[in-house]
Amino acid sequence: MTAAWHLEQHDSAINWQAGLNLGIVSRGGRSVLEHVSHRGPLRIQRPLLPEGAECPHFYILHPPGGMVSGDSLRLQVSVGEGSSVLLTTPSSGKFYRARNNGTLQVQHNRFSVAARASLEYLPQDTIAFEGCNARMITRIDMVTGARFCAWDLLCLGRPASGEGFERGRVDQHLDVWRDGRPLYIERNRFEGGDPLLTARWGLGDAGVSGTWLATLTLDRDQLDRLREDFADYPQLAFTQRHGLLIARYLGQHAEHARNSFIRLWQQLRPLINGRETCLPRIWTT
Repeated sequence: MTAAWHLEQHDSAINWQAGLNLGIVSRGGRSVLEHVSHRGPLRIQRPLLPEGAECPHFYILHPPGGMVSGDSLRLQVSVGEGSSVLLTTPSSGKFYRARNNGTLQVQHNRFSVAARASLEYLPQDTIAFEGCNARMITRIDMVTGARFCAWDLLCLGRPASGEGFERGRVDQHLDVWRDGRPLYIERNRFEGGDPLLTARWGLGDAGVSGTWLATLTLDRDQLDRLREDFADYPQLAFTQRHGLLIARYLGQHAEHARNSFIRLWQQLRPLINGRETCLPRIWTT
């Protein structure tokens, strides 16, 4: 698999970029950081080992806390054969209001997962401020025998501050590939003032949406029990396709959405990669 970055033509206007490249490998039963490189304010803390060296936790740090017009964040992670890693963020990502010329704000994540490897990418939510012009791209490339759990959670506007999403645009790309073939391709475009945001056939005024994905196949009884277990979460819907369990969230509150995804991950983690729940410490601080 290749993990080279390809700048699209629209990226020519970007005037400041930050990037982080991580490579995790397995050595003697330990998952270790073989290489790390960065550009600009995108870093990681030292590996944390709350569940031992077999599965380190890394916190992705972006000190500015948000993105303005022309900013680009590029995260590239390679998880080598037999290794495991959990990645998360200490706080919400933010796309601030764009300049009047409409220069893009781009967040681009690329992951490659080798055989018998396990990736968990569990970031906090991303808040799209009114008037932003954002593009979010996440692609996961894996081979047969690789395992992953990942989610993507977006909040349009800041209802608690009295701000909706009457202006602005967010493009979302979420791709999962196995052995060079696509398993899951999702494209969303949210534009301020678009009827899609309020119509019953669209978001229905639900400003928080998200996708939860994992390499897991449940039989019919297991899937029925899962739906029963989450009957008190009507904002969640479940489906399966091509060896992936997919949960979609549509609701009003970012905290509730995060808690829904975390609860789902806690319940299913032993089935995804054989590990018991171990919450990242940053989630409780």
